[in-house]
Amino acid sequence: MVILASLGGMTALPVLQSAGIAPGIAAAFADDDDDGGDDDGDDGGSRGDSGFSSGGDSGGDDVRRPRGDLRSLFGWPFQRAERRAPPRRTVSIPDRAPNEIVALGLDEVTIASLTQDGFVVDERTPIALTGNEMVKLTIPRGMTLDAARQAVVTAAPFASVDFNHFYQPEQKETPPCPGGDCKLARHIVDWPQDAGAGQTTSCAAPLPIGLIDTAINAKHASLADATIEVLRLGEGADPTSAAQHGTAVAALLVGSAGSRAPGLLPGGRLVAVDAFQRYRKAVDIADIYDLIRALDMLAARNIRIINLSLSGPANMLFEQAVRATITKGTILIAAAGNDGPNAKPVYPAGYADVIAVTAVDRNMKPYRRAVRGDHIDIAAPGVGVWTAASISGGRQKSGTSFAAPFVTAAASLLLGANPEMKPDEVADALTRSANDMGEPGKDAIFGWGLLNAKVLCQS
Repeated sequence: MVILASLGGMTALPVLQSAGIAPGIAAAFADDDDDGGDDDGDDGGSRGDSGFSSGGDSGGDDVRRPRGDLRSLFGWPFQRAERRAPPRRTVSIPDRAPNEIVALGLDEVTIASLTQDGFVVDERTPIALTGNEMVKLTIPRGMTLDAARQAVVTAAPFASVDFNHFYQPEQKETPPCPGGDCKLARHIVDWPQDAGAGQTTSCAAPLPIGLIDTAINAKHASLADATIEVLRLGEGADPTSAAQHGTAVAALLVGSAGSRAPGLLPGGRLVAVDAFQRYRKAVDIADIYDLIRALDMLAARNIRIINLSLSGPANMLFEQAVRATITKGTILIAAAGNDGPNAKPVYPAGYADVIAVTAVDRNMKPYRRAVRGDHIDIAAPGVGVWTAASISGGRQKSGTSFAAPFVTAAASLLLGANPEMKPDEVADALTRSANDMGEPGKDAIFGWGLLNAKVLCQS
């Protein structure tokens, strides 16, 4: 059951302006996903005893043809090009809005003064987490972003002021199933098979999980029996982001037990915020203004565990909101990032007290694109993880995005059994029981080691 809700009185994030003004990164995308443009399920066709191929081998045509040398025997007349994935295109993605500043804690006098100086109030909303108002300002024409931020800081030294940074879901390439074997990756961490609410189990019922991600395909068969409340930041009925990433993460967490993509906590409850929008029809991004609103919405519902399979630059307002969320007693689990082993930390994983999750493959080897550093806390499966495709069926996914839900689900079980636990106690319990990998003790590749789910349901 999927419930849709929106934040009344709020407008949706305006269409992001495309500009090369701000520094950015280059990324390659194929249509809506990273699966070669074929994200419609895992049924690629089959071969029977007749010597013919159909389905996935037919390139989507209704024509059935002999395979191999039988073509010459039958005089097969057609020479067709091999089916190929759509060409990947490179899109330059700025790391911030080219003409916006965001601030927490501006007073009315300062806002009026900034307006007289040419700033325009684009949006404003109270943030209960921080106890003040967040304001998005469009900067004066002809003024640089750096100069605009400094002007706001000078006018309001008591406020938190920063750029309106952009954040992306953390997913990269999806390798094919090795030898056609697409098994669930959860055995790597000894995940309890009977975990989840409503089942006969030695595990406690998991606590509700918050998810800030892209849109979710509510009609996916793997989510048919899931309890998901989807919150949207605007009043529009339709999501503005693609559903691939959000659907995959949601199914990995709470997918129906008997479906093609069963979740770690089937029967668990998910409260998801669709905070992203499509950028140049190629990639989903969320700005800092909407991410903070999303955190505030989940905090208002007393959600104590939040999965953040996303990353971006450090941001003063984001850090303040994250700190306030954790102070409230909420556990934040974030993807370590896929920018490569030599990259700088990404956020929110890089913030203190956020549980930063890296990824390993089925051979316990580190994911080659995972960010490394002293901030990494724990590792979990994140290469070739089987979960829901965006439309139907299942598909393997790779990236630290899909490692984070394992730790999120583990935290949900821990809190279900011990609701009084504080965020640092949950983090200690998860890392203390982890299976040490790499160098003895905590290291920059695996953190404290691989998640050990075997202990989650022990009395």
